[in-house]
Amino acid sequence: SKLTSLGQLEMTWRSRVHFHPLLVRILHKSRLRYYGKPEKKVDMPYQAYFEVADGSGMMSMVLWNSLCPEWYNSMKIGTVLLLEQYAIKTSYPFKTQPTPGDSQMKRFAAIEISLNVRDPPTKISIIPEEMVKPEWGLPEVKYRFITRSELDDLPNNHSCDVIGLVTFVGRAERARKREHGEDFWLYRWAHAIDGTSDQPFILELFATSQPDVFERIHPMTYLVCTQMRVVRDLTETLSSKIYLTTSNESQIFITGCHKGQPYTKDTKVKNFIQWTKTQNEAEQMKKTVIGGYYPFPRPPNNFLKY
Repeated sequence: SKLTSLGQLEMTWRSRVHFHPLLVRILHKSRLRYYGKPEKKVDMPYQAYFEVADGSGMMSMVLWNSLCPEWYNSMKIGTVLLLEQYAIKTSYPFKTQPTPGDSQMKRFAAIEISLNVRDPPTKISIIPEEMVKPEWGLPEVKYRFITRSELDDLPNNHSCDVIGLVTFVGRAERARKREHGEDFWLYRWAHAIDGTSDQPFILELFATSQPDVFERIHPMTYLVCTQMRVVRDLTETLSSKIYLTTSNESQIFITGCHKGQPYTKDTKVKNFIQWTKTQNEAEQMKKTVIGGYYPFPRPPNNFLKY
């Protein structure tokens, strides 16, 4: 059928009501958002953002309401979609922006694709990877993997992807979203090593929309975390309080989930796998820890400083 591109959509969307089908690849995926309120009568008040791209550039796509439970888990990073009967809206200005793996990619930030059950009822088709043709010109998923030895030189809030062997995982903890609110964030701390430094990655992992993965992070797992943000205390010595925290677009993968993921082709991931083959599993097991209270960043040594 006659296809359109994201670039053409941006130029013509104001003058059209119906749009030609789109062929796009998912590059980023946000956590699922629940926006239900007691006074609003919406059956399934869910929403999820994706960043999708074709040969012309990248645009946000929003999955609404009952389409979320139906499609969210099937729409993975790297999945190719054929979209028909979608709507185009002006972009929501306050949403988070993932950092693209390809810094040269053009971004269409003024509008977003809206997928709904009605007005109009969107038709979504997933194209199997083996049927994707090179002439479609869809971009590959690119990553920004860093090693532990590179971390100390990165600025606060820098976005990156990491892979490591888990040596510590803490218990799940809760933090209030607002001071007097009833909602909580669920998170846990983890350490992962990659052989490039004596220090581990210190990871603050919030429960994203992958509860099964969040609960199964164990020592000796190969852990991949994407779209992590660097957090550093600029008042302290550079390396003492540097850690990584999840963002709205973070995805977490553990042993058993890696097969077929686009990052398996990345050079730094391959280097890490080579390093793990040189390690003695029994020796590493002796150094692993699970559970317990993990105060981080650590409080000062005396109460006067505190």
